[in-house]
Amino acid sequence: MNGKSAPGKMPTGTTGDTPQVLLAHHLKQLKLPTVLREYDKVARECARDGVDHPRYLLRLVELELIDRERRMVERRIKAARFPAVKSFDTFDFTAIPGLNKMLVLELARCEFVLRRENVIALGNSGTGKTHVALALGLAACQKGFTVTFTTAASLVHQLMEARDERRLLKLQRDLQAVKLLIVDELGYIPLSPTGAELLFEVFSQRYERGSTIVTSNLPFEDWTSVLGSERLTGALLDRLTHHVHILTMNGDSYRLKQSSGRRRSSNPEQAAEPIRATSETVDPETGEISAS
Repeated sequence: MNGKSAPGKMPTGTTGDTPQVLLAHHLKQLKLPTVLREYDKVARECARDGVDHPRYLLRLVELELIDRERRMVERRIKAARFPAVKSFDTFDFTAIPGLNKMLVLELARCEFVLRRENVIALGNSGTGKTHVALALGLAACQKGFTVTFTTAASLVHQLMEARDERRLLKLQRDLQAVKLLIVDELGYIPLSPTGAELLFEVFSQRYERGSTIVTSNLPFEDWTSVLGSERLTGALLDRLTHHVHILTMNGDSYRLKQSSGRRRSSNPEQAAEPIRATSETVDPETGEISAS
């Protein structure tokens, strides 16, 4: 015996009396969980329908690919750290008539990410800017792009903390590498001079290297009140607006309308009573309504 297998002989381990056990082991080793889960059911369906072996194998491979893509999308969504998963299916475009719906839906195709263009959503509090940013982020995850979501205040805090712990360069490299960076709520909290400079560095390093979405409750001319320097504000806007799509989202509070509608539907006796907007305030951080 020379130890070589005879012609046509099956490899060792494939002719035993426990093929299911061996098959399960091999599929786990090959990281094909969908094939492992579905092969028996698909085999019965193919036998019933008279499907040949190549088409049986094709069905299994297609199922594996579909499931693998689903898992990859889920991982990208988790890595993005969205505060909530939002889509355009639940966005009421009629509530913000000034918003260019056609532009938003075009952006949802995510070709702007391929072109490394930016998106800036401007408007007063509660008009759905974060919802639009989250929906665009979700679409980007589904298209295969890496996404990171953060608020401006949180990002500045992370940058300053990383600087103090001597890991700022690593964080900056990570932020530069992501395909789509979403910076929400720029303008709600004034930044320190150091914080504003660190934020500027992030935008500057991403210039023409990756796409950035920024939402703000302030028009461009008021950004100096947040960044504290006309020179820095001008330089930042020069980079952000070079390749940009601007979404104007001024109007009545989207959240206030939704909350008022929920109150009227839950208490029909008060449905005819006028809503006195002057007696309520909306927290820009939480969206909660409280009596003044």
